[in-house]
Amino acid sequence: MLKIWGRITSINVRKAVYAAQELGLEFERIDAGGVFGVVKTPEYIALNPNSVVPTLVEGDFVLWESNVIVRYLCAKHSDGKLYPTDLQARFNAERWMDWQQTTFGPSGRDAFWQLIRVPESERDMKKVEASIASTELLLDRLEKHLATHPFIAGATMTMADIPLTCEVHRWYGLPIPHPSRPSIEAWYAKMLARPAAKNVLTLPLS
Repeated sequence: MLKIWGRITSINVRKAVYAAQELGLEFERIDAGGVFGVVKTPEYIALNPNSVVPTLVEGDFVLWESNVIVRYLCAKHSDGKLYPTDLQARFNAERWMDWQQTTFGPSGRDAFWQLIRVPESERDMKKVEASIASTELLLDRLEKHLATHPFIAGATMTMADIPLTCEVHRWYGLPIPHPSRPSIEAWYAKMLARPAAKNVLTLPLS
């Protein structure tokens, strides 16, 4: 059976689990990372030398890096749909997945860590303010894009929607003001309504 190592409180694990559930796959998720430990053990390091989550295990095949796991699952089980066949369509989706990983995610990370995982007395609010300021600009870009695209990469859902949905879920879960962005909100509501979101994006941040 397909195994996904990692705690569901991790945004990167959520991506893998959301993808697996969207594809209707049977899998076992094994808690690892954070309070569960495991990731520093020799057995886990043999699977993932980075000592982070998630790690996907399928028989003798082992894969790490969350967006790569999403790509692999979609390519194997939804070629031509979630994983576009047309080269330009595929790399349009790839572009947005990389944007989530290299731009959107890092921008919002300080606000998430300081407001959710750092004790209130120890928070660095300058980091929070800078994170909010940079992320709001990125959300403006995403809002403009979604105003003319029903889904991230075009008219239908693709693999690109999975990591972006998980990122927006994390941002909207922060205890900060969230200016109205109707296009993002409409897209996000569609993604939350999908059965795959259950027990992934229906959980609070921690």
